Amino acid sequence: MRVVIAEDLLLLREGLVRLLTDTGHSVVAAVDTAPALLDAVAEHRPDLSIVDVRLPPGYRDEGLRAALDLRASEPRPSVLIVSQYVERAYATDLLADGHGGVGYLLKDRITALDDFLDAVDRVAAGGTAMDPEVVRQLVTRHHRRSGLSALTPREREVLGLMAQGLSNSAICSALFLAPVSVEKHITNIFTKLELLPAEDSNRRVRAVLTYLNG
Repeated sequence: MRVVIAEDLLLLREGLVRLLTDTGHSVVAAVDTAPALLDAVAEHRPDLSIVDVRLPPGYRDEGLRAALDLRASEPRPSVLIVSQYVERAYATDLLADGHGGVGYLLKDRITALDDFLDAVDRVAAGGTAMDPEVVRQLVTRHHRRSGLSALTPREREVLGLMAQGLSNSAICSALFLAPVSVEKHITNIFTKLELLPAEDSNRRVRAVLTYLNG
């Protein structure tokens, strides 16, 4: 996998480079500003960009806004936000196109390298990886819509785990359910949220977006 990293802290940036390189990935650029991120992605067309929210010169939301600019381009690149902060005003915008290939992890809650590397692989492959705290804050921000109110407690629980980016098998393990039960819950979720199959969109991501905006 070819990766671009945008992180202003030297030790963390170099640590990510070492981790990814040691696990067989190729870091094609490691930069510390939002403009340099945009230039690196345009030059290298990586499989994934790992981006901090707050980058120089303002240390506010430059990285996240650059990530949104990348997501608005074609071909749409995969982006994994890794930050100390939850920028709620922008976080759901990462999912707004309904395509996946996005993630948002909190630095101080990354406690297992295997979990982080799994999130890297999942986002690069077009899936999602949302920290549970990010999901909690986004859901708390919004009122529940009628489509979500039609879900059973178990279906909402399954959808919440989907929002974190868990696969069907991981949901089975988390809820101690059989695969057929999880598949049935997900089918019911799609039906109740009126998410019909579409060639240009990922129903799983659209369900997550509905949940976060609900």
